[in-house]
Amino acid sequence: MTYFMVDIEADGPIPGDFSMISVGAIVVEQSLDRTFYGELCPISDRWDPEALAVSGHPREKTLAFETPKIVMERLRDWVLGNSYGKPVFISDNNGFDWQFINWYFHHFLGSNPFGHSSLHLGSLYKGLVKDMTRSAKHLRITPLTHHPVDDARGNAEALLEMSRLGLPLLD
Repeated sequence: MTYFMVDIEADGPIPGDFSMISVGAIVVEQSLDRTFYGELCPISDRWDPEALAVSGHPREKTLAFETPKIVMERLRDWVLGNSYGKPVFISDNNGFDWQFINWYFHHFLGSNPFGHSSLHLGSLYKGLVKDMTRSAKHLRITPLTHHPVDDARGNAEALLEMSRLGLPLLD
């Protein structure tokens, strides 16, 4: 299996009605040097200015981003080209990130290279430390910037630290 930490930024709460604006991914390995970044033009006229502001991109700029089909093809090819065995999707907020990634893959490409499931970083940590109130955020090194590659990197750093703490994840 190959673990991919993924983060997205969007201009609203749900895919279809709103748009994924950017996606970042990183192969979870010691070097953390295999990354993906894509910016996607909106698929809807609906957008929440507060949600979009988190991404740091003004609406006018997003209108010139690549078409979602092209970005999702590039992401699929990158995931498959960097996978040894089954690719596994992990995110710090997989309830949010997964819904956009899964919807976009199925809507634009007809299938999702990650299959039908995802893992939640925080839940892995809660299980590791056997405490449902604990957060893994203190294990990050890279600060949270809302650039999806930075955020995926910080989350991958946390997962690597969890592996060092005993989570049987990596070979």
